[in-house]
Amino acid sequence: MTTTRRPLTTADLAPLARAALGRSRALTGVERLRGGTKKGVYRLTLDDDSTAVAYVWSAGEDYWDRPDPDPRDVFSHGTGLGLFTAAHDRLTAAGVRTPRLRYADSTHTHLPADAAVVEDLTGGSLEDALTRDPEQAPQAMERMAGLLATLHSHTGPRFGKVAVVDKGGSSYGASCERRVTEGALRAVADAAARDPRAAAARRELEEEIHALAAEVRPRDHHTLVHGELGPDHVLLTPDGHPALIDIEGLMYFDAEHEHVFLRLRFGPHYDALRAPGLDEARLRLYRLAMHIGLVSGPLTLIEGDFPHPDRMREIAEHNLHQALSLLKSAS
Repeated sequence: MTTTRRPLTTADLAPLARAALGRSRALTGVERLRGGTKKGVYRLTLDDDSTAVAYVWSAGEDYWDRPDPDPRDVFSHGTGLGLFTAAHDRLTAAGVRTPRLRYADSTHTHLPADAAVVEDLTGGSLEDALTRDPEQAPQAMERMAGLLATLHSHTGPRFGKVAVVDKGGSSYGASCERRVTEGALRAVADAAARDPRAAAARRELEEEIHALAAEVRPRDHHTLVHGELGPDHVLLTPDGHPALIDIEGLMYFDAEHEHVFLRLRFGPHYDALRAPGLDEARLRLYRLAMHIGLVSGPLTLIEGDFPHPDRMREIAEHNLHQALSLLKSAS
């Protein structure tokens, strides 16, 4: 059954705004920001022209329409107030900038949903800045490289979501590489069920995933990583410094997993983020796994009522081409 979607209004969000920002100011405007598929993101404007951002986690705001995720699965659906607050606290302790948390409510007192209010960073996204002002790109990427180095300087005792590991828990799976391999094989099956080209290449893809996994040697350390770190998940402070958003997927994992995604999303700007000592075998496995995951995920999403299906089809098409190209280069 498709969930009825209705953007929240000023009247809906006024009680949350009062609780978070005080009764001396009135909420005068609400804008639902584009981009989120797992939660609602709303800019709140008050009568003194100050702003804040509300996050809302509910079935009506989540276009994936999935059952409640098990956080012990490191790649389970990364959504929810608990994951968010754990990630916010870990990043803050690590000295990694993220919008400051001003209020969190899991009681559903002010909305029939989990909600949080954070500061509104008004410098725009790093993605927009790189396009708008190419001459300033080197400085912006230098600052981004510094943030990334700080993030990746922190480690955890086990792999898994920060919300699980920092409470002493553990995740399903024997290792990072094993969990990626299992996920990649499921993604192949999902993609094959939705695209005839993936179906035709299914056996080859599965064989290549197993071959790449066999080349990976064991490892005993796990790096703090964002998980989906593209320039659209970085906002800029008014003085141009980067801050991470969409942080619910924060985890302890292999740095190679992060770098494969960084390379895809930052494109020609990735050179500023390269790091020494990455394991080439892990990079090869994670690159193929990422591409096939970015086929199955978008194709699954647009089976529902996601409002921008053309963009998801473009992502799936690009990544299917990349995955099949990796097969050809390996043969």
